[in-house]
Amino acid sequence: MKTLTKTETKKILDKNIFEVPMNSNLVHQIVTSQMSNRRQVVAHTKTRGEVSGGGKKPWKQKGTGKARHGSIRSPIWVGGGVTFGPRNERNFKKDVPKKMKRKALFMLLTEKLKNDSLIIVDSFDIKEIKTKEVKKMIDSLDLKGSVLIALEDLNETIIKSVRNIEKVATIQAKDLNCLDVLTYKYLVVTKKGIEKISETFLSEK
Repeated sequence: MKTLTKTETKKILDKNIFEVPMNSNLVHQIVTSQMSNRRQVVAHTKTRGEVSGGGKKPWKQKGTGKARHGSIRSPIWVGGGVTFGPRNERNFKKDVPKKMKRKALFMLLTEKLKNDSLIIVDSFDIKEIKTKEVKKMIDSLDLKGSVLIALEDLNETIIKSVRNIEKVATIQAKDLNCLDVLTYKYLVVTKKGIEKISETFLSEK
């Protein structure tokens, strides 16, 4: 594995992707929408109509000296339903036009390049699943921080070798997105990966 020089890097980078001026408002909008779309609705409470029991009136309406009640599953009873509790029917999805997502991604890739956080290598010479080899390869790049490796295709050897390394993750180049690019300090990609990025995102309408 060899890191490309700035001259070599400049030759393979498309200006339409790696020379896009930053618009922080757009990036913020895309990132928050992605976070909302990934949000899982887990909390769920039952209403008085869903909890078990309570079909019978607990005591007669008059003559007991007690307050009137129609069901032991009223929200004011222990074990009763919950009023205004969280429900799993909530929908946090946010639709954003594809062009906006793509432009925001280009802005972040441009920033990575400007800040020397985009590392382009000729290839990944990993023949077998070995965490030690990938760790050695990453250490040779002398990167101080989290690393996202963008693969030109689905490479199980690298994916399985990386998964036990802290603060290092993989993604296919065609699946690059704002949230993942922002989450990791460095983006490491091969020459073919750069071609895949251009092929994927510049061909979209």
